[in-house]
Amino acid sequence: MAQWQQIRMLDNIHREQVHRLYSDNCLPMEVREYLAYWIEDQNWNQVVQSDCSQAGWLFQTMLALLDEQLGRLVWHAENNSDMVIKHNLRRSKLSLQNRYQEHPEELANLIAGLLRDERAILSAALATSPTRLEPLPDASLITCQENNIEERLAEMRKAIQGLKNSIEQLEDVQGIFNFRFAAFKILQGSTPPDPSLGDKWKELQGMINHLDRCRKDVLAGIQALLGRSDTLRDLLLLELSTWQDRQRRACIGDACDTSLRQLEKWYTGSAEDLFHLLCLLQTLDELHQKMTYEGDPLPLQLCQVKQRLQEQIVCLLKSAFVVEIQPKMPFPSRRPLLLKTNSKFSVQVRLLVKLMDRDHKMEVKMEIDRFRRFNILSSNTKTMVKDRPQVEGLVCDFSHIMLKEQKSCGSGKGKGGKGASEGTLPVTEELHVITFTLDYCYQGLQCQLQTSTFPVVIISNTNQASSAWASILWCTMLGADPKNQQFFSNPPTATWAKLSEVLSWQFSDATKRGLDVNQLKMLGEKLCGSRVTPQSPITWAQFSKSGDTFSFWTWLDGILGLIQEHLLELWKNNLIMGFVSRKREKYLLKQKRAGTFLLRFSETTRDGGITCTWVEYNNDGSPKIHSVMPYTKTELKSLALPDIIHDYQLFAEEVRPENPLKFLYPDTPRNDAFGPYYSERREGDLTEKKKYLGRRLIRVSSRQQDEPRVPEVSPQEPHVLEVSPEEPRVLEVSPEEPHILEVNPQEPRILEVNPQEPHILEVNPQEPHVLAVNPQEPYVLAGNPQEPHVLAGNPQEPHVLEVNGEFLPDNLDAVNALLGSFMLDKNDPFLPPPGEEEQFEYPELFRLPDEMPELNLDEGDF
Repeated sequence: MAQWQQIRMLDNIHREQVHRLYSDNCLPMEVREYLAYWIEDQNWNQVVQSDCSQAGWLFQTMLALLDEQLGRLVWHAENNSDMVIKHNLRRSKLSLQNRYQEHPEELANLIAGLLRDERAILSAALATSPTRLEPLPDASLITCQENNIEERLAEMRKAIQGLKNSIEQLEDVQGIFNFRFAAFKILQGSTPPDPSLGDKWKELQGMINHLDRCRKDVLAGIQALLGRSDTLRDLLLLELSTWQDRQRRACIGDACDTSLRQLEKWYTGSAEDLFHLLCLLQTLDELHQKMTYEGDPLPLQLCQVKQRLQEQIVCLLKSAFVVEIQPKMPFPSRRPLLLKTNSKFSVQVRLLVKLMDRDHKMEVKMEIDRFRRFNILSSNTKTMVKDRPQVEGLVCDFSHIMLKEQKSCGSGKGKGGKGASEGTLPVTEELHVITFTLDYCYQGLQCQLQTSTFPVVIISNTNQASSAWASILWCTMLGADPKNQQFFSNPPTATWAKLSEVLSWQFSDATKRGLDVNQLKMLGEKLCGSRVTPQSPITWAQFSKSGDTFSFWTWLDGILGLIQEHLLELWKNNLIMGFVSRKREKYLLKQKRAGTFLLRFSETTRDGGITCTWVEYNNDGSPKIHSVMPYTKTELKSLALPDIIHDYQLFAEEVRPENPLKFLYPDTPRNDAFGPYYSERREGDLTEKKKYLGRRLIRVSSRQQDEPRVPEVSPQEPHVLEVSPEEPRVLEVSPEEPHILEVNPQEPRILEVNPQEPHILEVNPQEPHVLAVNPQEPYVLAGNPQEPHVLAGNPQEPHVLEVNGEFLPDNLDAVNALLGSFMLDKNDPFLPPPGEEEQFEYPELFRLPDEMPELNLDEGDF
């Protein structure tokens, strides 16, 4: 691709750097634009090192090219629409003449430096965005190649117009000759003979010689036009090949311009010229039929010229019949070239030559190869229509087409009925081609046109879609011949440079953000090892088959699906680093402050997983890296990743749990980065009367890396926190979120509760626990009234119950002696034991006073 075309595709930041390069106007930017190809084809470094003569020659060539460009602008001008462009270009030419006429080597040195600076800017831009740079489709200034085609079309029209004038003159000369020759015959038969017959015969001889020269000149002009037409057709075929390459890349995710409007204009213009020339040949044939003579060049050459012209027209028409939109299903996957049996898809063909005979019906027939046998539903024949209300040109749209696989009968092969050429390839590696045929007729010329799609893969189950897309990527990336249906019998290797580009396209197409250099480097090392280079070979098996449990592509496609379903906005806004190795992850985080975290994709999760990794520092200042078990699609369906990051809690040895995720790498505060993506929340109001309190799920972890992960809880189920016996923990509970604490009887725990937040503690009667109570904090002990409970301690670990600053006895016997049989037989302390009445040792505590005080009340008390 031309360097200037890449420059025009730069983002605003790098484009501003280019503008600064040309701000001093030493080389006007419009000159760089119009002469881009020529400037880049010259070896300016060699010119600088050589003598001044070569620099002077290139300088004069540049001025001549500018004159030619000005001439083209004058030729294409309509109503002075290019007046400003012509003025600027003429001024730039004069400026170059005045500045470098005496010292052209200075211009050569300047251009060499500018090209070098442009390459540096492009390298910097590609480092941040490695996606392929393409020329702008709506550029205001056409490229040299487009200029060349436009110029040749204009020359063809001008030459044909001149040929038409020559044939009209020839027709006039022949008419005059016929009239005079008929008069001469009359005079020759008169009596007495006219004495001027000899002079008239000489005059007729001169006229026939002139007529012969005119015929030869016309034929020579036609031959020259056919030569020009060959050159123009080659240019059009080159442009068509470039378009097909862009379409091929677009099918596998590249952002390319696949519009056919310009090509359609050129093809139609060229075809109009050739059909016009065919009409002129018919006129010549009619002149030959009216009059011939000895040595007449028309009988010998006219047939050859006509045959050559018809061959050119047919060749142009055959190349003009193209598949504009490759086969694509609307759902479940919008990936082109991937079809599923019994599922509808659409495909569109176009004839770039917008010429048709209204009396001839143009029907297009669709067929599919016999590698596997399919029935095409609903119809395999459509009529091509010109200039529909929504689509211009000659277009045939096959929509709502369905393929139904034929069942073989008696072949012994079971369902599918594959043809005799079938190998041992799996369904996801079978390549099929859909072919379209059109019988074309215009101005008496008839021919059959045919075109075909890129290789497609036809599956029967959506589970095969990922593997099938891998096959499409591989064969389309390597430009497989559509006729080679055994491509995957011996698939060629690809270089990492080519594959990395295609992988980046997958992300830019699906998520609007491609992969940067560091991400691609990590993927390259995963495939090829640490010594990966752009030319490292990668086999088909490495890409889609090999792997301990799943292939490289299966893993990568799972991540793509994870991003599209749950992480799209985070990925688009560059909040997810994504592809980073553990080694580089540690290197990046250990240089940052505590609480800095990044998000990366798991390398061990088949269907895509994402994890948080953060850094902490030990007392000696050494960094410690922590990672959470990856979150998958299943978990992210119930809780979005931004909410997980916001509510994440780490159970630590400190007094209260904490959220260790504080700064998104490199140093963005967590809430600044993820705040716009948090779910909307409404603060709880305990005074409001409602049936249920609000709640939400949170994620928690322990510092121990070998501790099993907290299981996911359904939103409809109460949240159970399971605690490891080796780690006493403090649980702080939000008032909006009631929870049930499930405790192991071998693990004494302390429950710390805020006095402003009443909670319910559910206790299993089979599990004795120690409850440390602050007298200022009211509690509710929720238990089954049929199941008495006991507050008991671990006999190996005595505990002290503190109330109002006074310490009560630290064993059950002492407590029992103090309170009598208040806790006898582990019965409910507030009820007597079942079946008997118990006398309290301190009855005075419950004795009524001898006299009840009299209440004096008046109306004011009510």
